[in-house]
Amino acid sequence: MAGVTESITGLNLSLSETLLVLAATAAVAARWLPPAARGPAALAAAGAAAASAGAVALSGLRWQLVPVLAAAALALPFALAPVLRRGASGAPRRAPWWAAGPATLLCGVLIAAGPAASWALPVPVLPEPTGPYGVGTTTVQWTDPDRPEPATAEPGDRRTVVAQLWYPADRAGGPRARYLGRTADEARTVGGALAGYAGLPAFALDGAVAARGHAVPDAPVSARGGRFPVVLFSPGLGGVRTQNTAWAQELASHGYAVAALDHPYDSAAVVLDDGRTVRTEVAASGDTAEDERRAAGWTAVRAADLRFALTRLGRIDRGEAPGPLAGRLDTRRAAVAGHSLGGAAALLAAAQDDRFAAAVDLDGFPRDTGPGVRTGPVLALTQAVGPDIDPDYLPRLRRALEAGTAPGYRLTVPGAAHLTFTDAPLYLPPLPSLVGSLGRSGGHRITAGATLAFLDAVLAAEPGDPARALAAYGELTVHRPRGG
Repeated sequence: MAGVTESITGLNLSLSETLLVLAATAAVAARWLPPAARGPAALAAAGAAAASAGAVALSGLRWQLVPVLAAAALALPFALAPVLRRGASGAPRRAPWWAAGPATLLCGVLIAAGPAASWALPVPVLPEPTGPYGVGTTTVQWTDPDRPEPATAEPGDRRTVVAQLWYPADRAGGPRARYLGRTADEARTVGGALAGYAGLPAFALDGAVAARGHAVPDAPVSARGGRFPVVLFSPGLGGVRTQNTAWAQELASHGYAVAALDHPYDSAAVVLDDGRTVRTEVAASGDTAEDERRAAGWTAVRAADLRFALTRLGRIDRGEAPGPLAGRLDTRRAAVAGHSLGGAAALLAAAQDDRFAAAVDLDGFPRDTGPGVRTGPVLALTQAVGPDIDPDYLPRLRRALEAGTAPGYRLTVPGAAHLTFTDAPLYLPPLPSLVGSLGRSGGHRITAGATLAFLDAVLAAEPGDPARALAAYGELTVHRPRGG
């Protein structure tokens, strides 16, 4: 896919795709040129279109370029016909203006649709990690023998999660990991499920399906750095483990081991080791009280998944379970994080399990699902809360940030939307109402930068001042423990 992903900045088109757009444009314009220029222009357009179409086909035709191909196919026969069939006077004959005008307009619309669609739904180019380490990744599947699967009635069905780990590695070459799955088939399955969950046709997210990150699958763990702090991550409702890959890679490049979970029957699609695909079964009922009850239930299941995953990481560190990070995970310095519903699960897991020394909530609506006292600091990154946001959001978040025995930090990010805190701005239309107004990569820089600043301050051997570290990333509010 190199011909697709190595795009011209701003256009999200490869060189061959750009040449195809120019060739189609030339074919359409040939009819309107002076007589002496029509023939050479048509022949040049035909040659360029054939060459670029062949190159695009070899590298992989994207659906965004189909309208451009259609315009070229419509225009070239009319552009070439006068050249190949001259009249008695020797002058090339062309279509009358009243027929050529509407056809030119139609082809112009088709040609413009290609770059526009490519700009709106590109192949995401994930930001290169800035830390001193390379990044490796591996995916594992864990089954909890002590916990029944709550989504099925099978008596022997036990709760299973899929976790993808990103970890510090020595910089080395090798194929980079696919963005949405271990294999091309898994990436297509997950991409189609995400598109369907959003109400889009499956092909709409072909760009994300084609994308690759910067991590190398199963790369050897870095010989440097000793034992790495651990960060567990839960995605948003209907999200998948890779939805914050850029964030995870950035943390790993700075010396953290990140484990992001797929939650079966909740994540859009989870491909299990035996080949089965488990799709989401979560849905709103339309009744506010019932939906609140359901959300609390999903949050509780996710929090249990996060606690279980931390236990499994501890077993890997002790060499009691297979994994590349034996002896390299410092689970005494563990943080839990999540986006949206995953953020609520992170807050709950931190309150239920004091092994989590810190928590990060990326625009998640807290859920009160039972007793528990958070003992570590928490960072909440939020968008600016306006009248269209649930009025209970800020009061609940304030209570959650003040409920522990350590301070809570709320960082309001100007220009952010709910999806700003994920990879979505890299491959969805850059509409402020959808992904915020920070551009394709601005949200990532703030989300990853603030998370690193917070974790570096609270998980270090000698803790620093999180407020000072966070002040550069947005509007910071510090919440002290109640009665403190």
